[in-house]
Amino acid sequence: MTAWLASAGIAGIAVGFAAKDTLANLFSGVFILADSPYKIGDYVVLDSGERGKVTHIGIRSTRILTRDDVEVTIPNAIMGNSRIVNESGGPHEKYRVRVQVSVAYGSDIDRVKAVLMEVAQGCDQICTDPEPRVRFRLFGPSGLDFELLCWIDHPELRGRILEQLNSSVYKRFMADSIEIPYTKQDLYIKEFPHPAADD
Repeated sequence: MTAWLASAGIAGIAVGFAAKDTLANLFSGVFILADSPYKIGDYVVLDSGERGKVTHIGIRSTRILTRDDVEVTIPNAIMGNSRIVNESGGPHEKYRVRVQVSVAYGSDIDRVKAVLMEVAQGCDQICTDPEPRVRFRLFGPSGLDFELLCWIDHPELRGRILEQLNSSVYKRFMADSIEIPYTKQDLYIKEFPHPAADD
């Protein structure tokens, strides 16, 4: 009887260790379904940096579809203990994109603001409510730093619209002769060394 009880105890410990992760995933899945930090169709960013749309929420795991059309399955125990940014959460699903650009000192800042606003208003995928805005952020080491703030309908469109806005800003700056500065270094030589006298 003693040997049988000892064997049963060892087997119970082994089963407990084997089932620990499964039970953690099940409990986390119940809490996720009850608390609803995200739902199917939401666009989330994980601690690991992965971004994607939630396609399935199960008792054991959550699946997200990345922008590369790769489905990632994540145990609910990890989801329950991670910091998750739900970009589709909040009062509405709209998402704000930021286009950061620098112009050379001496540029007409009013003209720069007007050009950036025209670029935003010329993009049909930019929301009109809230309307785009331009902010003069700071005096940078090489230029004046501006930021164009725009709202889009869905977070997953961010990369595509940023590419479109960046291209339009560059073309407009070139057409309007607005200089985009880059780091430059000037080297001054005070004097050339004199050649050594021949012995």
